[in-house]
Amino acid sequence: MTVITVNTAKDRLSRDQRRTLAETLTDAVLVPEIGQFAPAARAGFQVHFVEREPDMMAIGGRLLADAGTNLDVMVIDVAVMDADWRQEVRAQVIERVLAAMADACGLGKPSPAWWVNFRVIDEGSWGSSGGVLSVLSLLGSGVFTEEKVKAIRAALSQTSDDQ
Repeated sequence: MTVITVNTAKDRLSRDQRRTLAETLTDAVLVPEIGQFAPAARAGFQVHFVEREPDMMAIGGRLLADAGTNLDVMVIDVAVMDADWRQEVRAQVIERVLAAMADACGLGKPSPAWWVNFRVIDEGSWGSSGGVLSVLSLLGSGVFTEEKVKAIRAALSQTSDDQ
């Protein structure tokens, strides 16, 4: 399970942009997470769009409503199940998310006021369908590459050894 939450000023994104981002943000995380493009894995991803009035967001200590300019402020929160999230994999996700945002917004590069938070939810700390979820139960689904399965098992084994 992965949840991507896009926080923007009201009316920043059109419906068509949100439609595009629902797919491209999912894929921006999906590919590094499972090691390949697998449309069947999309069912485990949610993208939420949260809009706020300009007087409900601030940058540099000033409300956007008072800033006098149309600042393009955005925070994208990516919450993932514990797995193979080495620093280079996290960096790949963050770069892919920012590129997908810029592309959907018709920009050559992401705004410096767009920030991505990447959060790993500890093993045993995510629930759905009346129970606790584990990425380990998903490894036999056929969507993960063998290389990624080994990396996830190694990462979770190392995490449990540290505790």
